[in-house]
Amino acid sequence: MSPSPVTTALLEDLAGAAERDGIAKTVVGAVVAAPDGRVLLLHRPADDYLGGLWELPSGGVNDGETLIEALRREVSEETGLAIETVGDYLGHFDYRSGSGRATRQFNFTATVTDGTVKLTEHDDHVWADQDGRAKVSSAVQAVLASRHGNQAA
Repeated sequence: MSPSPVTTALLEDLAGAAERDGIAKTVVGAVVAAPDGRVLLLHRPADDYLGGLWELPSGGVNDGETLIEALRREVSEETGLAIETVGDYLGHFDYRSGSGRATRQFNFTATVTDGTVKLTEHDDHVWADQDGRAKVSSAVQAVLASRHGNQAA
């Protein structure tokens, strides 16, 4: 998938498709890139669901919250960084949550204000270069590859 500009119509289409597909929980993920192209990854604590996984800043969408509102809130909560702009939609992937619910993660590019990463739910972070991105799941690798309009990981 190539990146798509975020519009109200796109967001409505994404929500409708998730509902039609029987998705019980929606999650948003942010691809936050530094000026040099490195991408922010967070590390899940070993005792957490999917412990040890490196992932994008991400989290659940609350009732009554838009995908973009959730994205801004989750990035702030997990990293202490504020989103300046939301860029493109990079696609989604589905998985089962810790409670077994069908979950869809919608992923977007985002730029953040300068600041220090302050972790609240994760035990480490890295600004990963191309080699460092091998730490993430194949689903996240596909999202990262789509930033550049290709599917190579």
